[in-house]
Parts: sequence; C-alpha cells; structure tokens
Amino acid sequence: MCPIVRGMSRYILALLCVLSVFALTSRAEASERYAAFVADMETGEVLHSRRADAELYPASLTKMMTLYMLFEALERGEVSLDDAITASAEAASRPSSKLGLRAGQTIRVEDAIRALIIQSANDVAVAVAEHLQDDEARFAAVMTLRARELGMTNTVFRNASGLPDAAQHTTARDVARLAYALHEDFPQYYHYFGETRFRWNGVTHRNHNSLVGNQAGVDGLKTGYIRASGFNLAASAERDGHRIIAVVMGGVSASVRDAHARELIEAAFSALNARSEGRMLAAMNTPRLNPVREQEILTAELTTLPAQTAQGSAPGAPAAQVELADLDAAPRPRPFSPVATPEGWSVQVGAFTSQAAASARLESIAMMGLHSLLGEAQARVEPLERNGRQLWRARYAGLDGDRARSICQRLEASGESCFAVPPSA
Repeated sequence: MCPIVRGMSRYILALLCVLSVFALTSRAEASERYAAFVADMETGEVLHSRRADAELYPASLTKMMTLYMLFEALERGEVSLDDAITASAEAASRPSSKLGLRAGQTIRVEDAIRALIIQSANDVAVAVAEHLQDDEARFAAVMTLRARELGMTNTVFRNASGLPDAAQHTTARDVARLAYALHEDFPQYYHYFGETRFRWNGVTHRNHNSLVGNQAGVDGLKTGYIRASGFNLAASAERDGHRIIAVVMGGVSASVRDAHARELIEAAFSALNARSEGRMLAAMNTPRLNPVREQEILTAELTTLPAQTAQGSAPGAPAAQVELADLDAAPRPRPFSPVATPEGWSVQVGAFTSQAAASARLESIAMMGLHSLLGEAQARVEPLERNGRQLWRARYAGLDGDRARSICQRLEASGESCFAVPPSA
C-alpha cells in the first residue's frame, strides 16, 4: 500500500505508486537473490522483512557458523587461543580471498579467528575445519546439525568457507538467528567481529565490513560474496539501550548494499527511539522506507556481476559490494531458539508498550482473512520485561510449525511483521 505523502497532489502520489509497483515487479524479475531483514534483539520484533525465508547462497556468511563451531571448541577446552593450526595442501589450495597459507604452515587459533572475520580467508576456514573434524566435509555435516539446533531450519552447509556449492543454502532469517547466537552465546569472543584490521606475517589486513567503525553503533559481524549470491552482509548495532540485527543478501555492489543497510539500520533506530520517547503510536510500530526510495536503492547499479568467482572482498572481486537485506528475530528468551517439536508453536505479530495496543494488533490480524490458517489458535497478550521496560507481545498460540510459518508468509507478503516462535520460546 502506498503511504500518504503530505504536500503532494493526488496525481503525483498516484504516479509514484504506479512507479513503485513497476519497480517492485522489475526488481523481482531482475534479482531473485535479494533479501532484507531487521529485528530488535530485545523483543524479537521484526522491524523490516523482505523475502526472509528465500533460500539463497550464504557465501562467506558461512564463516559465521565456522566461527561458532570454533568458539564452542574453545569453551569446551578442546582448543585454546594459542594452539597452532596446521594448513593442509587442500587448505592452501583454496582460491581468494585467502591469507596465503602454505601446506604445513601453522597459524594460532586467535589469528585464525581474525583471519576468518577480517580477511574472510578461505584457506584458514578449511584449516579450522580439518583441525576440528579432520575432514572439511565431515565438519560441514556437523555444522548443519548444529545449525538445526540453533533454529536454522532452512540452512545446509557443504563447506566451511562459503565457496560455491549448489547444495549449500541459507535464508536471511537463519543468518539473523546465527548472528543472535554468536552475540548471546559467546560475548567473550564477540569483540573480534568489531576489529577493523589485523596484522599477520608482516601484512596488515583490513575488515571488508565498511559499516564497522563508520556507522554509529555497528560493532560486527560479517560480509560475503560469490557470483551466485551477490554481496551479503550481517550486521549488529547498539544505540541507546537497543540492539538490532540486520541482514542484507543479494547485493550487486558494495556501495548499494551498504546504502541499503545503512538506511534500514537508521530507520529501525529512529522508530525504536521515537517509540521510547512516546512520539509514535504503539500500533504504528514497523519502520518503513519510502517505497520509491527503497526501490531506488535496490535497482541502483544493476550491472552484470563479474565473470570470475571471488569470495569476500578478494582482489579479484569488484571494489563495490551490494547488500540486500532480510532481518528477522525471535522473541526473548532466545529469539532464535533451537528447533523444537511441531506442537505448541505460535506466531508473534508485534511487541508493544501497552496491553491495549497488543490487543488491538491481534484484532486487526483476525480481520485479515486468515481464518483457515489460524483455526483454533489462541490469541494471547503476553507480558515481557526487558531492561526495566514493560512490553506486551501479541501472539497466536497453539499452532504447529508448518502452519505458523504459513501464517507469517501470508502476513509478510502483505507487508506485516510476523515471526514463528518455537515452543521453547
């Protein structure tokens, strides 16, 4: 639906609406790689979502899961930060982006962490996988199983780096779940994602994530690129007691990706701050970019991607990188919770500062023609206290997993916020 634009004639507004619809259609046809997602980590509220459950190639966002596995090994005492990892010939043979390890050369675990995050080193990713599981394929299988336990139900890993593999896929929603898990499960290691450079073997490597250190509050996580996926990004940012997760996938250039991610992040914080200050009606709780402006960003620089396959910001990849984002979060406790049994799922359609607003939201959803999907689902307003703030979650409970996801797909297609909540959440 086109928004009301003050000061514009009905004719101009109608024209903008037509152009917006045309741009949406053209973009959908031009790029099936795009997804965008933003969520409030405190409440699990989805602030922006586009194609959150579309299966896409993760590229170097895969290394976020490799890092999660490495952090777990550190916590179990299986490795230490000072342990040496030896590169095999297989690891050394991986294409750029890479650190340039030679077969038999060693790297400290702590340096490997920085190489994965900052340099997005494919050779290091394989070396880590082989160090933890002896074999990269076995490591990838364990990665997939662990991802399922984190709630990443639409993700399959086939390698530790994100290099091209037709069977490897994820979604923006799943990437957001992983970003949440990294931040919440390993706060002692999260600071590595915010480092802008590291030095190894006399060479200084700079972080491919240009938002870190350049946009207020952004303190991690990871970028990625292969030709089949375009340019991807997962970012987390904190301001004024609010922390959000943003994911952009399918970008055609770094500059377009970054511009889109920045606007999504700024729109999210503006909405959250306005709500805290009482300047926004509780029922109008989803920030939206002007659709025309959004399409300007998404359709900009729609040029053909380079023929070569490159990873991260490898020397062979174009300097500009695009992020197309899809952000999603689940409610606390554990918004991105482990996969649970199909019984007892719910859908959350908002979190509000008043009980009345949450009830009104449930009533508005009930009038949207979802009776066949909602069935006997129970409408619930659930209290939630976070950082001294009283919130109220609007949920429909008593669903199975498939029906919960179907409801959210219907609502998101209409531009409404929604996410499926496993029984444990």
